[in-house]
Amino acid sequence: MPWHASGSEFGETTEPVVGLMTEWLKGNALEKRMNNGDLGGTMRLGAYEASLKEGSKIAEIYDSTTISERHRHRYEVNIDYVQRLEKCGLNFAGLSPDGVLPETVERDDHPWFIGVQYHPELKSRPFEPHPLFSSFIEAALTQSRLV
Repeated sequence: MPWHASGSEFGETTEPVVGLMTEWLKGNALEKRMNNGDLGGTMRLGAYEASLKEGSKIAEIYDSTTISERHRHRYEVNIDYVQRLEKCGLNFAGLSPDGVLPETVERDDHPWFIGVQYHPELKSRPFEPHPLFSSFIEAALTQSRLV
């Protein structure tokens, strides 16, 4: 049975796999956005921790199961779709510590397929690249030698 995955950013959808944030912390207070409300303040901004699955590719790259990365976005993957997406081959290898927000995905059947919700470029430097960038380049070099 096909499903019509989309994001609320593109308009009304029956399958909002990616959606506009509806809750966020401002200081110590939880704020909520009303439907069709003002977008002011509705951004996940700053450093947040994530828990990585033991044995995942991304945990191997970081050499850790706990990371902190910088975010700057208004849209997030809808946690209600994790099981359906995992049945299709995605592995949600990183979640927020409370298990509510997907942070990373990967595919176990691919040499290097990793997607992240955060911005690794914000922690990368010319002579100190972010571990995800270094790992991607290494995987590309390895793959290029196979063809």
